[in-house]
Amino acid sequence: MHAVYALYNSEHKKIYIGQTKDIENRLELHQKGIFTHSYTSRFSGDWVVIYIEQAIDRVSALKREKQLKSYRGREFVKTHIPR
Repeated sequence: MHAVYALYNSEHKKIYIGQTKDIENRLELHQKGIFTHSYTSRFSGDWVVIYIEQAIDRVSALKREKQLKSYRGREFVKTHIPR
C-alpha cells in the first residue's frame, strides 16, 4: 500500500503534498529535516499531517498526488487545515 499525504506548517502557512510507501518513516524524515534540499526543510516550525489517503499502488498514488497538487486539489486540501 502507498499513501498520499498533505502536511501543513502553521508558522509559515505552507502546504506540502507527497506520496510514499512508508508514511511513518517519511513523516519522521520531514520533521527531522533529513531532506536538506527539500521544500519542507526550507521552513522552520513543525509540519503536521492534515490529510492521508491510501492508494493500492505507486502509480495510483502518483496520479492522486498530481490531482491534489492541481488548483482544485489544493482547494480540497485547504479544507483540512486545522482552524
